[in-house]
Amino acid sequence: MRISVIIPALNEAKHIASAVTSAKQAGVWEIFVADGGSRDDTVVAGMGAGAKIVECPPGRGVQQNAAAQQATGEVLLFLHADSRLPTNAVKNITSALSQPANVAGAFHQQIEAPGWIYRCIELGNAWRVRLWSLPYGDQGIFVRREIFERVGGFPQSPLLEDLLLMQQLRRIGQVALIQGPIRTSARRWQQNGVIRQTLKNWWILAAARLGVPLERLRQIYEKT
Repeated sequence: MRISVIIPALNEAKHIASAVTSAKQAGVWEIFVADGGSRDDTVVAGMGAGAKIVECPPGRGVQQNAAAQQATGEVLLFLHADSRLPTNAVKNITSALSQPANVAGAFHQQIEAPGWIYRCIELGNAWRVRLWSLPYGDQGIFVRREIFERVGGFPQSPLLEDLLLMQQLRRIGQVALIQGPIRTSARRWQQNGVIRQTLKNWWILAAARLGVPLERLRQIYEKT
């Protein structure tokens, strides 16, 4: 099964090589870095690690769609720049998608920081997939290419593009939660504080469900 890895990036020079290298070590078919106009050495580092570069306007959904158009694999795997794939990624994805009912999936997650609170976040993220089929992007979302194209790719949204996509995919088929784990940087929790970041995420989700425009939520999210 040919798997194309797509890594959206913006000023990720410190992390991009590790993400690309993890995908290479996992044995994927091809790797794209979808760069949204980085001003640092993201492009150079990504190319040096062995990725193909797709230059496009900023916005994670826009970037991922642009690279997906150039990808040739039967499966698209979207990997955050500060995350790293396990070496068994291809094997586990192939096993999950050998079941026709599964149209997409994501990984168990390991946040790279000690402490019980991070273990609780990991557990909560896993149960969100099991109960509601709603993985977040930092869990390494993968999807059959034909299904991704059927739903029109990521929605043109300034925020929550991963959840909006998964809401469409779960209407079509099952979303698998597979072993890994995928390793994810703890930087956003450490920068903002774990409790504050978690409450912020919950508030954004609640506000979106109540109909607050996503562009307005994006502005609030970036300021807080």
